[in-house]
Amino acid sequence: MESDDRPQPEALLEQAAREHRGRLKIFLGAAPGVGKTYAMLEDAQRRRKEGADIVIGIVESHGRQETEALMRGLEAIPRRLLSYRGRLMSELDLDAVLARRPALVLVDELAHTNVPGSRHEKRYQDVEEILDAGIDVLTTMNVQHLESLNDVVARITRIRVRETLPDKVLELADEIELIDLPPDELIQRLRAGKVYLRDQAHRAVNHFFSRGNLTALRELALRAAAERVDSQMISYMRAHAIPGPWPTSDRLLVCIDEGAAAEALVRAAKRAAERQRIPWIALHVLHEEQMDEPARDRLAAAMHLAEQLGGETVVLPSAADAVSEILHYAAGCNVTRLMVGRPRNRRLPRLRASVTERLARRGGDYDVIIVSAEEKPEALAPLRAVDTSRRISGRDALIVAGVVTASSALAFVADFFLDVPNLSLIFLTGVLLVAIRLGLWPSILASLLSFLAYNFFFTVPYHTFAVHRTEDLLTIFFFLVVATLTGNLAGRLRERADSTRQTARRIGNLYEFSRRAASAAEIDDVAWAVVSHVAGTLQCQSVILLPKGIDGLEIAAGFPPEDHLTPGNWAAAKWAWQHDKPAGWSSETLPGSDWLFLPMDTPNGPVGLVGVCFAERDRPLSTEQRRLLSAVVDQAALAVERTNLARDIEEKRLLTETESLRAALLSSISHDLRTPLVSIIGSASSLQNYGERIPPAQRGELLETIQDEAERLNRFVQNLLDMTRLGYGALTPKRDWIDLRDVIARARERLKKPLADFDVSADLPGDLPLLHADAVLLEQVMVNLLDNAAKYAPPGTMISIAARPADGMVELRVSDRGPGIPPADREAVFDMFYRVRNGDREKAGTGLGLAICRGIVEAHGGSIRVEDGPGGAGTAIVVTLPVPAAPAGAGEVE
Repeated sequence: MESDDRPQPEALLEQAAREHRGRLKIFLGAAPGVGKTYAMLEDAQRRRKEGADIVIGIVESHGRQETEALMRGLEAIPRRLLSYRGRLMSELDLDAVLARRPALVLVDELAHTNVPGSRHEKRYQDVEEILDAGIDVLTTMNVQHLESLNDVVARITRIRVRETLPDKVLELADEIELIDLPPDELIQRLRAGKVYLRDQAHRAVNHFFSRGNLTALRELALRAAAERVDSQMISYMRAHAIPGPWPTSDRLLVCIDEGAAAEALVRAAKRAAERQRIPWIALHVLHEEQMDEPARDRLAAAMHLAEQLGGETVVLPSAADAVSEILHYAAGCNVTRLMVGRPRNRRLPRLRASVTERLARRGGDYDVIIVSAEEKPEALAPLRAVDTSRRISGRDALIVAGVVTASSALAFVADFFLDVPNLSLIFLTGVLLVAIRLGLWPSILASLLSFLAYNFFFTVPYHTFAVHRTEDLLTIFFFLVVATLTGNLAGRLRERADSTRQTARRIGNLYEFSRRAASAAEIDDVAWAVVSHVAGTLQCQSVILLPKGIDGLEIAAGFPPEDHLTPGNWAAAKWAWQHDKPAGWSSETLPGSDWLFLPMDTPNGPVGLVGVCFAERDRPLSTEQRRLLSAVVDQAALAVERTNLARDIEEKRLLTETESLRAALLSSISHDLRTPLVSIIGSASSLQNYGERIPPAQRGELLETIQDEAERLNRFVQNLLDMTRLGYGALTPKRDWIDLRDVIARARERLKKPLADFDVSADLPGDLPLLHADAVLLEQVMVNLLDNAAKYAPPGTMISIAARPADGMVELRVSDRGPGIPPADREAVFDMFYRVRNGDREKAGTGLGLAICRGIVEAHGGSIRVEDGPGGAGTAIVVTLPVPAAPAGAGEVE
């Protein structure tokens, strides 16, 4: 394998993405009080003296005089004040920082949770936006705020840290400075009141700030900083094509094969890594020849054991030189130690050095550890077993015999008619055809039979297997060698092609599953796509379990259809769900179960389980099966989460709309419906209490007020009832032949008092056709339109009503001289409870009138729209109604 000394594209892309971002430096501490803010301010003062443009975004001094002294001379961005629960809280003013655009900004306490009402929930999100703007940031944080360490810190300190941030924030850091302080010095600072008040400090020393807790937190901080620096070093090596390794931190790589000693080698690697407290990787390089089933099982068991013991497992694709692949991978991961097994005992001498010997010879940059592990006698087989599934069958033997016979016949013809110097090429062609068609073992049989046929028929003396001439002996010998090699190479090529086709088929199946899962709109469709794909790909039974209730599970789908599990299988499923770990067959937990249950993990937690059951459960899953199953489970988790998110979004939308409608309805009832009731109650109370003493004229006014407000209240209630009927689809027009002019006249009569202050004109030609419609409903439409015009038009202006026939329709237009409706609101005014904002001039009303008009008009097959009023001023509501053919004898009404 040729060495690749080029930079890795991923590392270059990562560097390119950072070029336009600001640089982030994190001052990391093990606990409060170690001096992170002080160190940050010292760094800022040093840079200010060098001429850097620095501002303080937000720094918490906590009343410490030495900290406040370091803040002098640094420009501070005024904080943003937000009201929260009756108190004014100060936060980082992100917009002010972005507008100021300094070269460097100081942002203290990176894990802080912002006050509700801020742009971002967390302060680290503010910092990300500042970095995206190209501004450098200095910030501080404690190690206990890392999300991945939350449980660890809780176990150590018995205190759950609530303010956390994701570990990816450390990956954004261009520089991490560890601010370390021995536990005794930090406790002394606490007791001196330099961290908390004295009474608080006493409680803190006895709880969170105990010497043991501080020591453990200090170690966590050191490890977090070291891991980030190590990650930065690996990225630098990859970006600059540095082959490595750089022995700055240890990593162990154990190389395993399918031999019986593989599991012992994995255990040895685990012990070595645990003693030295370093990460370790189990690596296997596939060979171009296929393994038999026992070898597959041994390899799968070893890789599974490595996963159980906490190691990382890697399988590299087949390569001609496994040693070069191992060394190339080790250099890329900055591995410092290689562990391999002792070379196997061979019955025959080796023609080539073993992998162990070549690694020891070529791995000069690594510590190569050779482990001796006992092997079972039956394991002393060749290092790479051939594919026993392609042993020679009776059909293959007949085909080989036919090809050799045909080659012999062709050789006789060529020898008789042509002067061919070497007839062995004809037999060699037959061997090549057999290798391409049938594989390795049949090609070897064809080589032997072709050798015998060529020797028997075409070498002197003929018809014997004896060879007299030296040149014939050499020809036969080299023919056998070339035929065997050619058949072997062709057989391997065929096996490689078969493996490539299988890989392509698996990738195609996975792509098809991804496409089906992505296009599934309902959770049932996703579940069926998952179980059918898993069952078809792995040749097993499969089920998908989804949560039901608080702690329950239910079978969402099964292939073949499955609707029940045994109590033992349910126990494995519930354990896998509760602990978010695999359980059941071929796992560490409840392995006696018939099913293996795998959680479908997402960033928000598991969303369900995928269960598989194989007919043959006497051997564990192979590495390939585990990889394929893991890929399918990950895809299924994403599909289920996407469906759940879509469902949640729809539920939230419906809930929001329901709450909006409910709030609007309550607002209408509490304000608009209450107004006429107050007038009615007030007038009625006056009549009841002072009836005899009230002059007749005033009593008439009070009675008229009661009647007018009751009619107004009746219109509001009628609108609510009509809207309810429209919403449930219960509004069915009772059609009859009607004259639109009569409908308009009745509506004007009902609104006599609201229209008294307006100049109402009606342009209704006498040739208006009859309409087949519900007169009561259309009268309600006219009442709502005229009432709406009377609300918003200034008193004394004109309200015009016009109707005209046009193209088989009747167009009715109600115009006013009011403030008009903006174009952006002309469609929304027909929504329930929607009202155009007019500030203090907003009129009373439920916001249902125009919505009801649209529902009634569309129930009649018509349409309604908003246009500008006459001369571009005011508003015109245009209603279009269809004109059906009039029945015989139905004439116009004069």
